Amino acid sequence: MKKQVLERYHQILQDRIDVFRDMISGLTEDAQNDAKGSAGDKHETALSMMHLEQEKLNYKLQEILAQKAILDKINPNAKHTKIALGSLVQTKGMLLFICAALPKTTIDQSIIIAVSPQSPLGSKLMGNSVGFSFEINTSKFTVENIF
Repeated sequence: MKKQVLERYHQILQDRIDVFRDMISGLTEDAQNDAKGSAGDKHETALSMMHLEQEKLNYKLQEILAQKAILDKINPNAKHTKIALGSLVQTKGMLLFICAALPKTTIDQSIIIAVSPQSPLGSKLMGNSVGFSFEINTSKFTVENIF
């Protein structure tokens, strides 16, 4: 199951990377085409706005690449007795994947929530083992299994 979860998150991130690269490429082409046929203050403003948008997209792309680098460090075959980076933590009704802050996903009717080890919940879970209890929004959960 952990291998499937890791593959799903790799695919989600790769899709995002492709989208951002396409957007950045489109802006670059627009800027080059605009540079050929325009002149004046309006041209400079439009070019400047495109450049700012390109910088924002590049920043977001770098964030996604950093998340992908975290996923690349995870060995899906590693067995964990204590919660660590790459652990898939099973509680009653919830699966938590300790990796990076990513959107939740569903695999085989199981909802998987990706949690960063630096997040409040992630830091609370790190280093603990089966039987550890924690609370989310006044609901109590107990770690039932670690994959």
